[in-house]
Amino acid sequence: MSRPGRLARLIDFLRRADWLNSNRIFAWSAVLLIEEALIVGFLALWQHGVITADASGPSSDFVSFYAAGKLALAGTPALAYDQAAHFLAEQQAATGGGYQYFFYPPIFLMLCAVLARLPYLVAYAAFQVVTLSLFVATMGAVLRVSGWKWIVPLLAFPPVFWTLGLGQNAFLTASLFGGFTLLVDRRPLSAGALLGLLCYKPHFGLLAPVALLAGRRWRAFAAAALMVAGLVGLSAWLFGWDTWAAYLAAFRSSNAVYGSGRIDYAGVVTLFGAARLLGVGTTQAYAVQAVAAVLMAGLIALIWRRDMSLPVRAASLLAGTLLAVPLALLYDKLLVLLAIAWLVREARRTGFQSWEKLVLLLTWPVSLLTWPVGSNWHVPLGPLVSFAVLLMCLRRVWRAQAQTHPTQGRPTADQARAIPCQPRWKGVLRLMPPERHRSA
Repeated sequence: MSRPGRLARLIDFLRRADWLNSNRIFAWSAVLLIEEALIVGFLALWQHGVITADASGPSSDFVSFYAAGKLALAGTPALAYDQAAHFLAEQQAATGGGYQYFFYPPIFLMLCAVLARLPYLVAYAAFQVVTLSLFVATMGAVLRVSGWKWIVPLLAFPPVFWTLGLGQNAFLTASLFGGFTLLVDRRPLSAGALLGLLCYKPHFGLLAPVALLAGRRWRAFAAAALMVAGLVGLSAWLFGWDTWAAYLAAFRSSNAVYGSGRIDYAGVVTLFGAARLLGVGTTQAYAVQAVAAVLMAGLIALIWRRDMSLPVRAASLLAGTLLAVPLALLYDKLLVLLAIAWLVREARRTGFQSWEKLVLLLTWPVSLLTWPVGSNWHVPLGPLVSFAVLLMCLRRVWRAQAQTHPTQGRPTADQARAIPCQPRWKGVLRLMPPERHRSA
């Protein structure tokens, strides 16, 4: 066979990806899952001085949650936003690690205070087990699958291990966002309530109000607003307005952390992080992110206004959110996994499009390589994953619009002008029954 023929067969092989069946997905995911577990185990042994002589001490984001909760229980919740007091509380909870910042609103302090009533390791394990269970249940509801094999690719998705290793709240965030998308059409009040609960990460709700307003989901929008107002009021009653003042002051100074590079830009999976990783200045990077946010808002408004299928709307909102917000880290890519689940659900109903299987498959290895490639070669892979998933959504939007408004068989503008005009009565004759036509 000639070289062009072999190339054409290879392209068709990749484009169709018929070889990508459930058995291969399960086997490859199992291998990746084992590799990730070994890496995490090695890092844990190294960090605690089992492999090396000196232990570096535990360094997890969860310690910042736990320390903030301890300060709240001590009757000094505002000190959670004082870095010196917060760092001291972190050292008392788990000595040896570096300082972990806390920029969450007082709404999140309510959950932190509940966790801080438990011993540190128990609270860590309980938080991760409960929120991971919620996330698995949410993914199962989206995919509408049975059995257990589908859980292996889910657990093998690299951000799962980032969340577990850092003790982050990404499982909770994805569960709330996923529950909102699941219920937005059937139970708008419940969907709005779940969206409102997400206000502990307020920037992740950037595009959701746009989608609700454009899609005329008034009840869900109202429920979300009421939930946010209620949580703000409850947190103010529990902790006082001075805690909110301390939070706002800390929030205003957060740019000194995120804009200065104290947080590794290789782990920031937004366009702002990509621009900073490439050496773009802070102001210019924020400008790039602002333009992207406006474009994503317009795109999501258009998709939800046209009332596309729920899987397409949900996946577009999830992927678009990660491209619109300025701050999202490696573990936040769980929203991409949720978007992929919605696309798979749609594909099971309508069939996979060309290249779709391959693109979605590549999100696993690319997500695994995002931090090492960004850290060593300053190549930002994080936004590429979100953009690739969003592109798959847009292809489905385009296809749905083409099916709804077919153009085949219609004359072009030039052809229409070339058709001679006919008296109206001839058109009437064509609509009449044959016998009336003849008598006329």
